[in-house]
Amino acid sequence: MAFQIKGHGWEMLVKRLGLQHGSRHQVRTYGTYQVYIDGVETDLSGHICECTGPGNNTRMGKTEHLRIREGRYAVSTQYGLRYRSVGYTRDETHPPAFLLLGTGVRTAILVHPGHPPKLYLSSIGCFNPTKPLRAGEKMVFTESRARVVAMLNSLKQHDPAAFARNKIGDNTMIEDAFVVVDGEPMKEVREEEEVEVA
Repeated sequence: MAFQIKGHGWEMLVKRLGLQHGSRHQVRTYGTYQVYIDGVETDLSGHICECTGPGNNTRMGKTEHLRIREGRYAVSTQYGLRYRSVGYTRDETHPPAFLLLGTGVRTAILVHPGHPPKLYLSSIGCFNPTKPLRAGEKMVFTESRARVVAMLNSLKQHDPAAFARNKIGDNTMIEDAFVVVDGEPMKEVREEEEVEVA
């Protein structure tokens, strides 16, 4: 079943391409992302890293560090002890992030930058936006962070009221904003796909 955008509101389409294997048994799901506003492509696009599959929104998925199931997820601001939609830091102390809703028993599924000390994959279910990467390459924190900040700025412009409450625990659903995840590939990413434009 293919998941596509509906053409209204703020939508981030994640297309999973497959798996990448790095050194020392490192593996990640690699894909592309494109943000649309009312069905129109924006300049917010690139690649994305997440855990290996198959997609699983049950407790087993969390325990085994699997990616979430493909589907359409509403979006919320995130104000936790570490990741934040407002008041984030320039370093990895409090990285910028926003939260996916409706992920079953999986909690704290975020879009956040790849950050030290795990720059190959900074996730047990989350999404790390990045520039194009070959299978053995690591993410660059400042570059990944800039992508998340750009998406947060776009979301804030889309629904400023959702960002008014910004204390820990004040997560607020962002009106008419979604992450759409398409694909459940378990094959290796082809070399030519690793650097294709989103």
